[in-house]
Amino acid sequence: MARRRTIGPDDARSWLLVNGARTELFDVAHESRADQIVLDIEDAVDPAHKDEAREGVLQWLAQGERTAWVRINDHASPFWADDVAQLAGVPGLLGVMLAKTEAAEHVTETFDRLGGATPVLALVESALGIEESVNIARARGAFRLAFGSGDYRRDTGTSADDLAMSYPRSRLVVASRIGGLPGPIDGPTVSSSHPVLREQTAVTVSLGLTGKLCLDMDQLPVINEVISPTPSDVAWARDFLADFDARGQVIRDGSDLPRLGRARKIERLANVFGVQPS
Repeated sequence: MARRRTIGPDDARSWLLVNGARTELFDVAHESRADQIVLDIEDAVDPAHKDEAREGVLQWLAQGERTAWVRINDHASPFWADDVAQLAGVPGLLGVMLAKTEAAEHVTETFDRLGGATPVLALVESALGIEESVNIARARGAFRLAFGSGDYRRDTGTSADDLAMSYPRSRLVVASRIGGLPGPIDGPTVSSSHPVLREQTAVTVSLGLTGKLCLDMDQLPVINEVISPTPSDVAWARDFLADFDARGQVIRDGSDLPRLGRARKIERLANVFGVQPS
C-alpha cells in the first residue's frame, strides 16, 4: 500500500512506532499511511538485544531512499551514548525521538553529539519532564514535543481519564507555543476500538495537540482524518478568504483578525493533507 502523499514532520499527524528489533516490519511501515515512522530501539527492545536492534536499524536506513525517525534510549541510560554515536551522520535519519526527556540539557547534548543538524523530538514521560517542558521546548535542537502518556501515568499515579490527563497535555501545548515549536504529539491509544480511538483523538485536537503516537497501522486512517481539518472547515475557510479578498482585504471589526488567522491555517493544512471542501 503506497503512501498517497508526503507529510513533513512539522505537520505530521500520525507517528507510527515500530519495534526496532522487527526489521521485517520496516518496509511495510515505511509504505503505510503514517505521516512519519519511528523505529523504536528503546522500550520496544530487551536490553540484551539493544546492540543488535540498533545495527538492524542502521543497516535498513543505509539502503536506498529509506527514511525514518529513531526513538533512542534516554540520556541517563547506558545505551544513550552508543545510540547517538552510531546514528550521527547516518543517511536516512530524519531525527531522533529522545525517550524520557527531563531537562533541556538532555536535548542539547543529544543534538550536539549527533552533529548539530539532526532534530530532536523530546518525548516527555514524567512529572519532572512536564514541569520542565518550557525549558525543554526552548533547548537548542528541540524540534517538537511528544507525550509519553503511559510512563507519565506510572510516574504520577494518574488515571487515563481525559480530565486527569488534560493538565500534562496542556502544559506541552503551552510549552510548544512558548518555545516556537509546532504543536505537540499526543500519546498513543492502546484500545483497538476505532470509536474509542476517534473519541480520544478528538480530545487530542480539542486540547491543541497536533499529532499522535500510534502503535498499530490500522489506527492510521482514523488519526489522520480526525487531526485534519474537516471538509466543512475547509469550505468555511475558503469562503471567508474569498470574501476577504473581494472586499479589498479590509478588516471590518475585531473578530476579523482571529478569523483570518484561523482561515489561513485551515487553508494551509487542507493543502498539505489534501482535504477538499464539502
